[in-house]
Amino acid sequence: MSAQTSAPPRISFWNDPFWRGLIFQAALALFVIALIWGAWSNALDNMARRGIPTDFSFWNKPASFDINQSLISYSAASENGRAFWVGLLNTLLVAAIGVVLSTIVGFAVGAARLSKSWLVAKLATIYVETIRNVPLLLQLLFWYNAVLKPLPAPRNSVSIFNTLFLNNRGLFMPQPLPQAGFGAVWLALAAGIAAALALRFYARKRQRETGAQTPVGPLSVALIIGLPLIVYFMAGRPLAFDIPKLKGFNFDGGMRLTPEFVALELGLTLYTASFIAEIVRAGILAVPKGQSEAAAALGLRPGPTRKLVIVPQAMRVIIPPLTSQYLNLIKNSSLAVFIGYPDLVQVFAGTVLNNTGAAVQIICITMAVYLFISLVTSFAMNLYNKRMALKER
Repeated sequence: MSAQTSAPPRISFWNDPFWRGLIFQAALALFVIALIWGAWSNALDNMARRGIPTDFSFWNKPASFDINQSLISYSAASENGRAFWVGLLNTLLVAAIGVVLSTIVGFAVGAARLSKSWLVAKLATIYVETIRNVPLLLQLLFWYNAVLKPLPAPRNSVSIFNTLFLNNRGLFMPQPLPQAGFGAVWLALAAGIAAALALRFYARKRQRETGAQTPVGPLSVALIIGLPLIVYFMAGRPLAFDIPKLKGFNFDGGMRLTPEFVALELGLTLYTASFIAEIVRAGILAVPKGQSEAAAALGLRPGPTRKLVIVPQAMRVIIPPLTSQYLNLIKNSSLAVFIGYPDLVQVFAGTVLNNTGAAVQIICITMAVYLFISLVTSFAMNLYNKRMALKER
């Protein structure tokens, strides 16, 4: 007698996990959309009753205020949209320089904490434990009010070789003015960078195939620095400098780093570097000691051991928390408003908001900008982390 195959039991629509989960997720999505729509409609109604603008017409209206630092042309007659770009570029400038400087200082201090010199290690420890345990806002106020503001007036400026002048209005320095023919120097720099990248690719391929090493570092420096210098002198040094000169109660000409910019950069750099130093120290300590011993047994010197064995393995531990510190630095730059530096928050979410009253629109735009910058930074660091990750065969 043959066994009869029975059909699988039918599951009711409501008891099916797939459809039940789909219904719950759709209901939750509709609830969230309704909540956001209700909040937005309520906000628009309240804004309309109080005469608060609900559109973006403020963007093209005159800003009617000056900004003391602008990377693009700007005046009080410019639009509020122009003021937005000025504040955004100032924020990006501070963030970019801060990321570079904090990385350099953080890696140096992190390595110093592991130094065999007792004095160097203790000084690095004191720096880390002091800076990272003092609120950043207090450090910004310290650099601005206690260090930079007490500097002498322009007429009593600290002069360095009669070209650099430091006073309570900032650091005045010569401004380079490219002349005719300087374009060849830029082309030489681009060619040097391309040649250095090609050399690095060739050196890696040669090392994989033959085991022979190529001195990439000195040759790259010669290509990137030496080649443009040769072209610069051959072109007749097509670069002039506008030296700042004291006229009346202030300096005229040249370039100026404002006290607000210097204080913000010092505070952000030193504060973030103290956290990066601990990340670097932890990353180096995470590499097993046997790796160094194995490299020494193969005859590698300490320098190549750090470069080829320790650092590549440590970077896999360092990069993820390092990304968080970069994001913290970018967001902490919004504290510039407390010392008067014209960043995005101070210019757009401060002055423009007060002048136009378009609070909701301006705050939403500002939040979206910081979100976009953070996402781009995270994406770039994730790509670098993926490149440095251990690849299985």
